[in-house]
Amino acid sequence: MATVGEPRWTTTIIISTSLQNHETVRMLTAQQHRIRLSYGVERGSFIFPLAGVAFMLVEPQDVPSNLEESGLIEQIKKFSQVHRNCFVLLYAPFNGKKEVDALSLIQQRFFGSTLRILPVRNSTEILKGILTIAKATSKPHVDRIRDRMTLARAHILERSPVWEMLRKLM
Repeated sequence: MATVGEPRWTTTIIISTSLQNHETVRMLTAQQHRIRLSYGVERGSFIFPLAGVAFMLVEPQDVPSNLEESGLIEQIKKFSQVHRNCFVLLYAPFNGKKEVDALSLIQQRFFGSTLRILPVRNSTEILKGILTIAKATSKPHVDRIRDRMTLARAHILERSPVWEMLRKLM
C-alpha cells in the first residue's frame, strides 16, 4: 500500500503466455505494472526480474489424481532449479482432500530445497502475495527494510535490561 506522498510501486513482470487471460494478469495491468508475456518461461510463471523472485501458479486442473506420475513434479523441480528465489502458488479455492494431498506431496517432495509453497484461495490472494514478496525483495525497498531492522536492533540493544546489566558487570 502506498502511503501519502509515496509514489505507487510498479515494476516489470515477465509472465507465461499460459496466463495471458488469467484474472491476476488483468489486475496487475490495472495497477499499471509493465507486463511482458513470454513463451520462454515455465508454464504458469510470474517472474519479477528486478526483485529476483519467481512464482509458479499451480491450479486445481493442473493437479492430476496421481501427482507422482504426472509431469507436475518435474515441472516444479525444473522451475526451482532455474530460479534461486522461487515460490509455488498452490491455488486451492477450497480445502478438499485432493488439494490437501497435493500440498502435502509437494511439501514432502521439496522439503529442504529453496522452494517455498504458498496456498492461495483466490486471485486477490495471489496478487497480494506476489506483490508483497516482490516489493520486499526489490531495491530500494529491501535496503529500506534492512535499515529499519538495523535501527530496531540498535533500539532493542540500547533499551534492553539484560544489556544494561552486562554493561554494569564489565
